[in-house]
Amino acid sequence: MSLDADLIVDRRRMRRKLTFWRVIAIALIVLAIAGAATLTTNRIGLIGGRPYIARVTISGLIRGDQDRVRRLARLARSSRVRAVILHVDSPGGTTAGSEQLFDALSRVRERKPLVVVVDSLAASGGYITALAGDHIVAQQTSLVGSIGVLFQYPNVADLLDKIGVKVESIKSTPLKAAPDGFEPTSPEARAAIQSIIMDSYTWFKGIVQSRRHLTDDQLAAVDDGRVFTGHQGIDLKLVDEIGDERTAIAWLAKAKKVDATLPVRDYELQSRFSDLPFLHAAAVAVLDAAGLSTLARQLDDLGAVATAQEFNLDGLLALWHPAAAN
Repeated sequence: MSLDADLIVDRRRMRRKLTFWRVIAIALIVLAIAGAATLTTNRIGLIGGRPYIARVTISGLIRGDQDRVRRLARLARSSRVRAVILHVDSPGGTTAGSEQLFDALSRVRERKPLVVVVDSLAASGGYITALAGDHIVAQQTSLVGSIGVLFQYPNVADLLDKIGVKVESIKSTPLKAAPDGFEPTSPEARAAIQSIIMDSYTWFKGIVQSRRHLTDDQLAAVDDGRVFTGHQGIDLKLVDEIGDERTAIAWLAKAKKVDATLPVRDYELQSRFSDLPFLHAAAVAVLDAAGLSTLARQLDDLGAVATAQEFNLDGLLALWHPAAAN
């Protein structure tokens, strides 16, 4: 009986040691992956003092991002960066996030030649981003424009009325927290929202007119919220040239006297350690393989929450999306 008890104790001790070394191994693997990602991110810094053209990419939904602002400021200060090629592929996002990004890129433009290449889409807040460039290049079939501002909110008042649920609130004034989605929107609340929409819309149009040097009539032809192809954008002065990155490099060489033989290197705006999906997936897989399934599930759930938060857009939107088919 005593022998069995000793055997159980030894097994438990061995299991604890095994778990300890598993955790150490996992930490080393994660650190190795993070180190490799960091080396990839900072590969430009390993080239000594060699000058280059930085390639910056803005894609997906645009939100406020202070880390991105800091990295763009670092880019602007870099003595090795001779110019910046900004690739844009975005339907926009929040107006505040788009304004923040436009301002940060404008500060880069003050110190470096900045040319924009529209890949597939530069609409709404994505077009605000493109306006930061000295020159806009797009493909024939790229989409640009969607000059306008949007405010959306769900209203479930009719649904709550049908199921017999009433949400009551006590407000300091009728327009506090209006509209709230739990009651029909009053004319006063709708007028208040319309006022801030039009104020932001005026700001958006002002940037377009100033950066693209449009007359009032030229602005009126493009400010109704539509998107246009890159080909249409040439005549409408939303785009300067049809082409791709090679076209952008040629423009830098001709207009800004930038050496066209300089290497073009990616400049990351986000930390690979915190943002790359492969790192998160690798950590989950390693934890699962090490027998720590509970911890792996918790990490996976944390990633799902972060992803959901990433696509949660609050406030005024400078966002384009095609209407769903009926």
